[in-house]
Amino acid sequence: MAYQHRSLAGDSLALPLGKIVCIGRNYLDHIRELNNAVPETPILFMKPATALAALDEPIRLPVGRGECHHEVELAVLVGRELRQADAHAARQAVAGYGIALDLTLRDLQSELKKKGHPWETAKAFDGACPLSPFLPPDALPDPQVTDLELQVNGETRQRGNTRQMMVGVFDLMAYISTHFTLQAGDVVLTGTPAGVGPLRAGDQLQLILADHAFAAQVA
Repeated sequence: MAYQHRSLAGDSLALPLGKIVCIGRNYLDHIRELNNAVPETPILFMKPATALAALDEPIRLPVGRGECHHEVELAVLVGRELRQADAHAARQAVAGYGIALDLTLRDLQSELKKKGHPWETAKAFDGACPLSPFLPPDALPDPQVTDLELQVNGETRQRGNTRQMMVGVFDLMAYISTHFTLQAGDVVLTGTPAGVGPLRAGDQLQLILADHAFAAQVA
């Protein structure tokens, strides 16, 4: 089924499908678990709209390309254009909040990092961003103090809170907008806490954002 941005009630949102702007290394515990250097400024990379997939559809992992890891993240839906914006303007531009998986071909990413190459072939494949329906902005009155959790087969793999971010949600959006325009329908993924690991065929997932839970399954 073709992906469409949806509300928590299941209604289609009148926003186009745009790019997905991702933030690397925004949680210190995740930086440490992968033995990465702490960045001086946010690390940006992108997934195309073709990476979007509804979280309630079966998650299909690439075959024959090594381990595919889960990275659970707060997702922000952009509702209006942002260019050279400040944090206040960024907050006003939020159309909704969701929870997403930044699926990552870890073996391939490790090879690319060793060569100093971009990550997109490890991050931007079709279906690489399973995404929940979006909560309205007022459902998360303080998105900077929000719990995130991923359970795999009933076991908690990742658990964190957005207050652990090195750079906050609205400052991230403002920072992105100084480098390129964010447009209505774009999605910003804000980084992942520690606990990333491989997914396997048949895994049953539970993604929790604040007091909202979303089920998913690996095909």
